Amino acid sequence: MPASTSTVIKSAAKLKIDLAQKDGTHTVLKEGLAVQEGEVIDAASMSSRRLRNFIDSQIKDAKKNDVLFSLHLKATMMKVSDPIMFGMVVEEFYKDVLEKHAEGLKLAGFNPNSGIGDLYSSIEKLPGEQQATIKADIEALYKERPPMAMVNSHKGITNLHVPSDVIIDASMPAMIRDSGKMWNANDELQDAKAVIPDRCYATIYQAVIEDCRKNGAFDPTTMGSVPNVGLMAQKAEEYGSHDKTFQIPADGTVVVTDENGHTLFSHDVEAGDIWRMCQTKDAPIQDWVKLAVTRARESGAPAIFWLDAHRAHDAQLIEKVETYR
Repeated sequence: MPASTSTVIKSAAKLKIDLAQKDGTHTVLKEGLAVQEGEVIDAASMSSRRLRNFIDSQIKDAKKNDVLFSLHLKATMMKVSDPIMFGMVVEEFYKDVLEKHAEGLKLAGFNPNSGIGDLYSSIEKLPGEQQATIKADIEALYKERPPMAMVNSHKGITNLHVPSDVIIDASMPAMIRDSGKMWNANDELQDAKAVIPDRCYATIYQAVIEDCRKNGAFDPTTMGSVPNVGLMAQKAEEYGSHDKTFQIPADGTVVVTDENGHTLFSHDVEAGDIWRMCQTKDAPIQDWVKLAVTRARESGAPAIFWLDAHRAHDAQLIEKVETYR
């Protein structure tokens, strides 16, 4: 996601999310969204065009360097935005086959957001000869593409089979622990390229990898451990974005306004882009700060709030932490 915009609601209101299309028409994405005083509202958009260009470059780079291509997302939790990103990667990786058989796959009901496993299930509705041709073309494509990281090499389940199969919180630590390797089709560990479209995750794991290169593998017996106090309840953080995440249907500008016509945000977008707004209620923020500070005082351990002042959303939370602590 590019740099987001963020604000704290000054008084209770009802918001409308509107797409002002370039052709002069309007599409209301959501209206009557109730927000209360003190809530943090932020929004960002992701360019479909730039994401696809990025994916294409990473596929080519993995092929050039003969490393596994692997995608790391969190579709189980970011259940609207991440499956869309996952689908774009599927479309780019299998582009030649999907374009060649577009008509048949559309008839079969194939959805790229559900992964290549959905293709194999969907084509069972097609004539046997057509199924065989599609499968043969996929196998031929694998010879032209970089090798794929596997979820289950014994069953031929790739990294792009099902969006929920690869959860970044689990897959990246395992990959780093194995010195940047993942399992290939021969059930062997092989160097892999981790493609992480979400820059928030990407920067964290890049920092971890650089630290391991410098200091070696993490060792809990010498470095200790840190209890985590997450801000999760009552539409907090990612859970507050599901019903306010959209894949944009046409070029235009997404505008968020209140009932008085005051504009909170606006983003220029193109068809296919992902636009997401997050609503974080104030009560769980207060509880989060209180719990973290109370634990720190009782345990004697320092409390560290993992926030970045350069991120719009985090900047708002920093102000609240300083107020509520």
